[in-house]
Amino acid sequence: MEKETLTVALLSEGDTLTATLSGEIDHHSAATARETLDRALFKHRPRVLCLDLGGVSFMDSSGLGLVLGRAALCEELGAAVRLLRPSLRVRKIFAVAGLDRIENITLQV
Repeated sequence: MEKETLTVALLSEGDTLTATLSGEIDHHSAATARETLDRALFKHRPRVLCLDLGGVSFMDSSGLGLVLGRAALCEELGAAVRLLRPSLRVRKIFAVAGLDRIENITLQV
């Protein structure tokens, strides 16, 4: 089975930055996505970062680290994080990690 390359599409509208992620989030792809997202966060300074995870087919602990790291950065920048359309598998990873207890993260199924 061939690995699905992770893509990150960015859209900045008003005070919201939406990043649509598609493919597999592993150690390598998470590092690239982190750089892309951080650059966009510092450039646009949004009040809300929406991470659309509907196209994520696989995510390991690196993906969790990607989300947690962006949440920490957004907290420093005064922004909230919305996680959109995560699959059931991704939601289970988030639940085990306790993402529901992080104040600036909202999960929208």
